[in-house]
Amino acid sequence: MPRRRDPKEESLAAARCLNPHPEQVTDPEFLSSNFFDARDAVQVKYEMVRKAGAGGVPVTEAAAAFGYSRPAYYAAAAALESSGIEGLVPARPGPRGAHKLTDEICAWAERQLAADPALRPAQLAGPVQDEFGVRAHPRSIERALARYRERHSKSR
Repeated sequence: MPRRRDPKEESLAAARCLNPHPEQVTDPEFLSSNFFDARDAVQVKYEMVRKAGAGGVPVTEAAAAFGYSRPAYYAAAAALESSGIEGLVPARPGPRGAHKLTDEICAWAERQLAADPALRPAQLAGPVQDEFGVRAHPRSIERALARYRERHSKSR
């Protein structure tokens, strides 16, 4: 029989807040309340930090009761301190924007294009790899140069 879809679980997953191991939460106060939900990773982390801080429970004990390690506790406490409750929401995975085609590479590419008006940005994939050892798709080079030009046109 297929498992019934749970709208709250779907919502938590969409918000990147679904606790992958709710069965590891063993804190009796947390589990005895209808208000708390072990599937909500943000709520679990918040209560773990609160219990160790305000509750006077040792960090190791609080982390274990909420299904986390000591390093995970300290990471959650630091995130809560620096960013508030939103700091407990896991970040999106993967790179944050372009990381291969740096400003240095874009500036070099602009000089190449200025020196040879017949040259197109997409034709720079090979030269960029030869010069910097960075493999980039021709379209990625075009997009990076467009972003680079936009950033540098505003600063003038």
